[in-house]
Amino acid sequence: MRGHTGRAYIGSFTAAGGPGIATASVDPATGALILLGTTGAVADPSYLALSADGTTLYAVSETDEGAVAAFRVTGARPEPLGAPVRVGGAGPTHLAVHAGHVLTANYGSGSVSAVPLRADGSLGDAPSGVLTHKGSGPHPQRQHAPHAHQVLAVPGGRRAVSVDLGTDSVRVFELDTAGEPVQHREIALRPGSGPRHLAFHPGGTVVYVLNELAPTLTVCRWEAVEGALRPLAEIPVLPGAPEGDAYPSEVVVAPDGRFVWTATRGEDVISVFAAGDGGERLELVATVPCGGHWPRDLVLDPSGRRLYAANERSGDITWFDVDGATGLPVRAGSLEFTAVSCVRFF
Repeated sequence: MRGHTGRAYIGSFTAAGGPGIATASVDPATGALILLGTTGAVADPSYLALSADGTTLYAVSETDEGAVAAFRVTGARPEPLGAPVRVGGAGPTHLAVHAGHVLTANYGSGSVSAVPLRADGSLGDAPSGVLTHKGSGPHPQRQHAPHAHQVLAVPGGRRAVSVDLGTDSVRVFELDTAGEPVQHREIALRPGSGPRHLAFHPGGTVVYVLNELAPTLTVCRWEAVEGALRPLAEIPVLPGAPEGDAYPSEVVVAPDGRFVWTATRGEDVISVFAAGDGGERLELVATVPCGGHWPRDLVLDPSGRRLYAANERSGDITWFDVDGATGLPVRAGSLEFTAVSCVRFF
């Protein structure tokens, strides 16, 4: 695990009154976040990602125009590193740093863009390529077209994956020598499940796909050589939840692989799963309140001992101490932050 500098970076929706991007220090004893500085230099920076050395922060601009921006974060306040760059897609909701590029998942246009990085961490002038998804799903309002919701680098490999809520599928792709995203394989999940995000088990052979429309968690085996997912089981994250009242947002895996947590909006809870059989078997242990309303993001701190829920509609970040024996989160504190959408640590 990389060294922890005691910094957190927070994204928010400026269109809903959020301040943009904030830098915060983290109290190592309590987990408390202390705001240091903010910038509103980019509209709706709803998701953030860091460079490997932690000196540069990248943010989507979740707007119809669709852009990505870079910031130097060596000081107390994020400083823009050049102008935002259009990604050639609408409504980017997620991004990842991979193979010398920033990849964005563009929800509105159902595509993945690759923007090259310069040696100083700044962004190139335009995308080197855009992979446009095709297809639809049975949900009449949410799945009439592709909606790429997440893009993620496959740990330890050259490939990346994109999760598409609109087509009920996960695509595996890689960048060619020109930086063009080239699809390797598309894996179909249950029609109407609406996959939103996924996370890898640290063992490297299991993937958990969180389904927003179900609401369920699909356990898959990751076959690295073939670059394929094989669905094994689909498990409810909230048994008995009223239909249309539960919208899962994020899935998090413990560094040692013993526990998996999911956040669900509407019901406003964190679900706790115990993992066995190398991660292939999940047992729902408990659900606990997320500390606010509409938990859009859920993240572990670098120590793996605290969970942070970004509660968008109540405007707060709530943190929890995680019981090492049971995986249960115990509320420890909160910070007011309007229209919060994302928290990242370094």
